[in-house]
Amino acid sequence: MKNDSANNHFKEKYGPYALVAGGSYGLGGAYAEALAGRGLNLILIARGKEKLEETAARLGKQYSVDVKTLMVDLADYDKTKSLITGLNVPIGLLVYNAAHAPIGLFENKDEEDLARSVTVNVKAPLLLVKLLSPHMIQNKRGGIVLMSSLAGVQGSPRIAAYAATKAYNAILAEGLWKELKVHGIDVVGCCAGAILTPGYRQAEKSKTAPGAMAARDVAEQALQALGKGPVIVPGGLNKFARFLTARLMSRRTAVNMMEKNTGGLS
Repeated sequence: MKNDSANNHFKEKYGPYALVAGGSYGLGGAYAEALAGRGLNLILIARGKEKLEETAARLGKQYSVDVKTLMVDLADYDKTKSLITGLNVPIGLLVYNAAHAPIGLFENKDEEDLARSVTVNVKAPLLLVKLLSPHMIQNKRGGIVLMSSLAGVQGSPRIAAYAATKAYNAILAEGLWKELKVHGIDVVGCCAGAILTPGYRQAEKSKTAPGAMAARDVAEQALQALGKGPVIVPGGLNKFARFLTARLMSRRTAVNMMEKNTGGLS
């Protein structure tokens, strides 16, 4: 009964629809399932049609919620803007999980790949927040979850551009947390460590990073942090790592330590 009451409160605060960018599988799929389990209808955005439709059908049937899909590459700024502007459903929660991570030495990455990380990881979340927040402001309620990363706490060799974009999202979340709080809107930046998703397992060939977490646990902790922001670091070991690198270590030492953790990415 207590759980039903909590879910009803969550639905009233952040419903009736939640939009999950990058919501077809992995962490985005975990967010989508956690929200469907709380009774929210969903709008899922992803590039791949098959997994997107598969996840939508499964969640709709399992949780008896309405699940709509938008198949779009979030690197296509104009198309993304057109689709979001054309939505005619009341969205009370935005979860921006989509990301592009060029892996490898910066000198070996081409400019298009690097620019894509900025479009997907910076321009697109900024756009979605700008387009969706006026409705939340008008209703005096809503929520925004922006995915950051421990990689963005300091420079991170081999994922330098990605790490820089994740730093942007953490700082954006902190500013919006204060600005939008007066309108009844909760904002949190989720500064996650390694997450055991298919993408991470494919990139990390040598070993699993310390503190790596299941996607469902990261999603749950982030959603539970809404209203308590501005930043959540899921997992005790990850909280300690962020404190260590951000507060106790010199920048040089923090970057050198991160290089040891990212050396196996490919």
